[in-house]
Amino acid sequence: MQGKEKLEWAMTHMDVLSEIREEFLKKRPFKGLKIGMALHVEAKTGILALTLRDGGADVRLASCNPLSTDDEVVEALRADGLNVYARKGESREEYYENLHKVLEYEPNIIIDDGGDLTTLLHGEYSHIEIMGGNEETTTGVMRLKVMEKKGVLRFPMFNVNDAKMKHLFDNRYGTGQSTLDGIMSATNLSIAGKTAVVAGYGWCGRGVAMRMRGMGANVIVTEIDAVKAIEARMDGFRVMPMIDAVKEADIIVTTTGMKDILRKEHFKEIKDGCILANSGHFDNEINKKDLEEMAKSRKRIRKYVEEFSLGDKKVYLLGDGRLINLVAGQGHPVEIMDMSFAIQALTAEYIASHNSLAPRVYPVPEEIDELVAKLKLKAMGIKIDKLTEEQKRYLEEWKEGT
Repeated sequence: MQGKEKLEWAMTHMDVLSEIREEFLKKRPFKGLKIGMALHVEAKTGILALTLRDGGADVRLASCNPLSTDDEVVEALRADGLNVYARKGESREEYYENLHKVLEYEPNIIIDDGGDLTTLLHGEYSHIEIMGGNEETTTGVMRLKVMEKKGVLRFPMFNVNDAKMKHLFDNRYGTGQSTLDGIMSATNLSIAGKTAVVAGYGWCGRGVAMRMRGMGANVIVTEIDAVKAIEARMDGFRVMPMIDAVKEADIIVTTTGMKDILRKEHFKEIKDGCILANSGHFDNEINKKDLEEMAKSRKRIRKYVEEFSLGDKKVYLLGDGRLINLVAGQGHPVEIMDMSFAIQALTAEYIASHNSLAPRVYPVPEEIDELVAKLKLKAMGIKIDKLTEEQKRYLEEWKEGT
C-alpha cells in the first residue's frame, strides 16, 4: 500500500516528533481526551495524528483544504484505525460536512489550519466546551486576532504560526521549496530565465523569492508594508506596485493571506502567457470571478493548468488558485514539518495540562520552542557552545568595565 509506505518514509525522517512520541507513549498526556484536527491530510500530518493517538487521544481528522488531501495516506490511516474525513477534490459541501463530522464528536482540544474549525465552534457548535487549541497558519492567526479584538473568542488558542521553530523554517524554507515544487510539477516549465513576481514579503514570500532567485529567476517583490519593502530591496530584489509588476511577469505567486491581490485592473495589464499561482491558505488571493468574467474562453490544458483567453492574451491559472504546493506538489519537506508538528504536539500537551486558561490568543511558550530547537539540533548531530559561569555573571553586571 503506497499510503503506508509514505507514512513510513515520513516517520523515518521526523526525528523530533519521533522522540516526542516516545515520551507520549510513556506519559499518555491525552488519556481520556478527544482531539479534533483540520489540517492538510498527507503523510506528515498523518504522523502527527498517530503521535497524538499514541499519547492517549481519541483523534478525528479532516482536511483544511479541498485539494490538499493525499487519498493514499487517508486509506492507510483508516486501515490503522484512525477516523479520517477527507478526500482530494472535495466539493464545498463535502468539505464542510467533513468538518462537521469532527465537531459532532465534541473534541476537547482542536488543532486548526486556516481557522474554519474554530469559526464553526463559534457558530452552530458554540455549545461545545473546548479546553483550547492551536492554529498553524498566518491566515488562521489573522482571524483569531480579529475574534480576540472583538471579544468573541470563546476559548484559548495558541498561535503556532509565530513560534520561532515554525515560521522561521516552515514558512520560509518549507513554503519556498514546496511552492516551486508545485509550480514545476504542474507546468513542467523552467524557472530559470523568467521574471517572477512574489506578492508579499513575509516569511513565506521571503522563502519563495529566495528559491526563485536560486533557480535563476529575475525576482520582483510587491508589498504594502514600507519596512518589508525596504528589506526586500536590500535583499537584492526589485520592488514595485503589482500594477507595474504584472506587465513584466512570466510567473506571479501570491503569498499574503489577503484577498484580491490579483484582480481585474491587473488582468487588464498582465503580460501575455503569465502563469498565476497561489501559496496563501485560501483561494481568494487571485480573484477568480474577475478572471472568469473577463475571459473570452477557458480550457484545462494540463491537470492543474487552466488557460484563460483574455482576447489579445492568455494567462494560466494553476491549481484552481488554491495552495499550489499541496495541489500539485507534495507539501513542505518532511524535515521541515517535523519541527512544526512537534510544536503542535507539545502545545496540545500544554493545553491538556493547563485547563483553566482565559479565552485569548497565546504565544507558544518559550520552553516549547527551545525544546524543539534542541531536539532538532540533536537530530542533525550538531553541538553548540554554552556560556561559561563567568559569562553568565557578566550578563548580570551593569558597572562599567566589569
